[in-house]
Amino acid sequence: MNKNERKIKLLQRRRYHIRHSVVGTLERPRAVVKFTNLNIHAQIINDAEGKTLVGASTMQKDLREQKIRPNVAGATAFGKIVGEKAVAAGITKVVFDRAGRQYHGTVKAFADALRAAGLQF
Repeated sequence: MNKNERKIKLLQRRRYHIRHSVVGTLERPRAVVKFTNLNIHAQIINDAEGKTLVGASTMQKDLREQKIRPNVAGATAFGKIVGEKAVAAGITKVVFDRAGRQYHGTVKAFADALRAAGLQF
């Protein structure tokens, strides 16, 4: 097993461990964020029904024009957009799923932007 395979395997273990305790319901759906090298993807999910209530990605046509990158500044701008969409959909409380990543840097900036937009977690 090379270094990259090991990193991916450990990330997956952390993700599974977090998902055992973080479950989204209709009252408090799960807000999950995924950072890749070029894009950011976020969803607010009701795990009880298996439905995505709000979803956004920097690959969407309207967000692609803003040229949001997966850094702290981009995570802040993207978190504000996702938070506004969630509040418009009537969601006020969520459970935050960091998807195996450490809670600092881009993940923390995204979470703070969600809070600034009006979500509680």
